[in-house]
Parts: sequence; structure tokens; C-alpha cells
Amino acid sequence: MDELTSEAYRIKLPVFEGPLDLLLSLIKKNKIDIYDIPIAFITAQYLQELEVIKELNLDIAGDFLVLAATLVYIKSRMLLPVEEQDAVEEEDPRLELVQRLIEYQSFKEAAFSLREIEEKWDAVFIKEPLTGYNESECYTHAGDGDELIGQEATSEPAEPVLANLNIYDLFEAFKKIFETKHPKTVYIAKDTLTIDDKIAIIIRRLEDGGGRQIGFNDLFTDEVTRLHVIVTFLALLEMLKGGYIYIYQKIDFGEIWIKKRHQT
Repeated sequence: MDELTSEAYRIKLPVFEGPLDLLLSLIKKNKIDIYDIPIAFITAQYLQELEVIKELNLDIAGDFLVLAATLVYIKSRMLLPVEEQDAVEEEDPRLELVQRLIEYQSFKEAAFSLREIEEKWDAVFIKEPLTGYNESECYTHAGDGDELIGQEATSEPAEPVLANLNIYDLFEAFKKIFETKHPKTVYIAKDTLTIDDKIAIIIRRLEDGGGRQIGFNDLFTDEVTRLHVIVTFLALLEMLKGGYIYIYQKIDFGEIWIKKRHQT
């Protein structure tokens, strides 16, 4: 894993499921009727999200920008005056986008159902170990016989990687950190903080906590740096990808919890 510095470290990971997923997340968050989208409002929200993605040093895929342009175009069409005689015949500029969103949502729900079935079957097979960090270092504080992923799994059904959350819920949580903590840009030595280091820290925190879970906000001190926020974000994504943790909320828009998967 390459080391991070406070200067432009940019990555290209399949972090986000796509621009339509982001748009659906914003619609859900703002409790918007998908059949009557306030296009000016949702366009502003979408563009703000893209700015935060840039802030996290994540490269924005071209399709995110295409959708941004589409939203701006729809907004401009809706601002144009419509002749009274053409009002009935004029097709709603939002119609095609709404159809795409509904179709995407249907496929997404079907994929989620299939993934749940797959995860139940995965519980009886051996999982590949999470790579990218030192096992002995990460388990310095372990004392309950826990092993890393890679040992034989229990018969307990596998818990969903993101439980009732999607990647944008996690993204929103980091957005709030930027808004409330106002992380500073600090110029530090190149080898000061890496993703591997942060993974080890999070694992130790999980091991030290008797319940094997920690609150998302507990990962941040009162004063944090921009680098700290970015590294934490990438570390959690790496751990999710490796199947070591899952993330959930007890209630919608409530506290985000990070929990260790049960291993034997």
C-alpha cells in the first residue's frame, strides 16, 4: 500500500456504485417523491456531493459528471417558459431520468437479495484473509482467541457487509466530519500516516472494546487533519472489502456503528 501525504494522493477505486446510486441516496435522505423531483434543489445537492468527493481526493468517474450535466440541462429546460397551447403536449423533462432511477432501483433491490443469499452460503466456506497489514501488530491487544479472516468460518450466517447502509451513508458521515470538525491541512513527513497504520489502529480499537464495536464519531478527536479523515475513510473501505467489519445503524440517520465480524 502506497503511503499517503497531505498533498494530492488520488485513488481510483470502485468505491461508489454509480451516479444513479448517489442520486437515489439524496432522494431518500431528503424524503423526496421520486415521481416529483425538485430538480433545482436536487441538482444543487448533487453538485455539493461531487465537491466533497473531490475533497476526499477520490477521482470522479466520467459518468458522475455526465449525470451532473444532465441535471443541469433538465433544470434549464424547466426554467424555460412554456407556451400555453403546448403545455399539455410538453413532456416533463424529468420523465426519462425518473424512469432510469426506478429501473436502477429495481435492479439494485434484486442484486441485494441475491447478495444476501450468497453471503449465507459464504458462511460455510473459508474466507480469504484481509491483506495489507501485519497480523501480529493488529492483534497485540487481542486476548479472546480471535483469529483473522482466513480461518474456517463459523456456522453462523454471515452478516451483510454494509448491513442496512450503503456506501453513500458512510460517505455522508465523512461529509459531516468535514463540516463539523473543519479538518486542517497539515504538511507532514511522507511516512507519518498510512492506510495500513489506520487499519491497525481501528482493529486495536475494536479488540479493546468488549462489544467488538465502536461508534463512527469515536474515530475522530476534537481536532483532526484532512489527511486523518481521508486515511480513515480509505481504511474503512479496505476493511469492508476484506470482510473484516460491517457497518450498521440502529435507526435511520442515527449513529453509525463499526462492528467486527464474528470469527472463531
